[in-house]
Amino acid sequence: MDKQQIKAAVCAAIDQNRDKLIALGKDIFAHPELGYKETRTSALVQQMFEELGLPYQNGLALTGVKARAAGRDHRATVAVMGELDAVVSPLHPNADKQTGAAHACGHNAQITTMLGAAMGLCLSGAMEQLDGDAVFMAVPAEEFVELEYREKLLRDGKIEFLGGKQQLIAEGAFDDVDMAMMVHSMPGAPTPQFTAVGAGCSGFVGKLVKYRGKEAHAGAAPHDGINALNAACLGLMGINAQRETFKDEDGIRVHPIITKGGDLVNIVPADVRIETYVRGRGIDAIVDASKKVDRALRGGAMAVGAEVEIVQLPGYLPIDTNHQMDALFMQNAAALVGEKNVVDASAIPAGGGSSDVGDLSLVIPTIQPVAGGFSGTAHAMDFLVCDEEMAYINPAKMMACTVVDLLCNGAEAACQVKAEYKPTYTKETYLAFWREFVKAQ
Repeated sequence: MDKQQIKAAVCAAIDQNRDKLIALGKDIFAHPELGYKETRTSALVQQMFEELGLPYQNGLALTGVKARAAGRDHRATVAVMGELDAVVSPLHPNADKQTGAAHACGHNAQITTMLGAAMGLCLSGAMEQLDGDAVFMAVPAEEFVELEYREKLLRDGKIEFLGGKQQLIAEGAFDDVDMAMMVHSMPGAPTPQFTAVGAGCSGFVGKLVKYRGKEAHAGAAPHDGINALNAACLGLMGINAQRETFKDEDGIRVHPIITKGGDLVNIVPADVRIETYVRGRGIDAIVDASKKVDRALRGGAMAVGAEVEIVQLPGYLPIDTNHQMDALFMQNAAALVGEKNVVDASAIPAGGGSSDVGDLSLVIPTIQPVAGGFSGTAHAMDFLVCDEEMAYINPAKMMACTVVDLLCNGAEAACQVKAEYKPTYTKETYLAFWREFVKAQ
């Protein structure tokens, strides 16, 4: 078969499994799980891999799963990814009543499209015509939530990173992968068929801040206490005073929340806690802003005689999307939904959102197009699938056809991507960057 015939067979196999895929996506939507706890969803993925006859590894980054479909030759390996976890959105009508988890970011669709691509490539016989391997990965913990829970996992030595792709890099799960892709949901797209390719995303670092003061009776003897809430408020004011020093082009965003403001209104607050991100479009800008934020937080403690502990959490790095892979994906997207519905977003400045796919993109060639089919607002109570074909089926075809482009004809396109890609980090220097950042701040 020639390339177009292979693609046609792949898409036909996905269409034949359309009802199964949509039912799977709905089932995952109805059973959301938070990061590093996605045991049910992980089991569903493993069941699907078993049905496809794919050998797989489980327990990667606690709940991740990785399967491999071999081609007739092994000149390159392309990973197709989907994310297992939900986000915390307790007001969502489909939220888990115990945990507040809800698939208000479309990860249920991402897992479905990854599995759809696997079905298309494996059930069509396409892999027998390709000169490289396809890897299908269910990745945990993309949403940066439940920070105290994940910090405990860190302390217990179960993980080193709070993000699933970061943890998989550290564990070596990408050591035998040459390039990777996934499609993310895009709520509120101009049309359900809308697809944007090459869009950037910001990076960030996370912080857990603990102010320690001294308890005293708030009415009778406040002079005997040290008010940790006042220290925190001064720290936040110090951050605000730094905002004029952030360059517009760096897109710095600092958005702290106070997660504990004291214990009792009649006691001088002695234990106050803050969580915050420091976001930005470039690594150097993030590191610089992070130092300014830390200085402000420490200044608040110094002003009232409190103590402060700042726990640095390795966040996510800005994405550097691979333009060669993007170009192939755009052609396949246009063939499915029409050129008018496909946009090259590579020239648009990165938005404020972040993902651990950015970290991966700095180590191996990676793309993350976004696609419509969703209504409402990301991470909000009104987020829903509004077009099942676009949410669950079309991205599976787009990714599978892009794998065909990369691995057909001697894997010529994939070999070219490998040859021309200039990584920002090796795996070793990437890990060293985060480890040194955490120690140095």
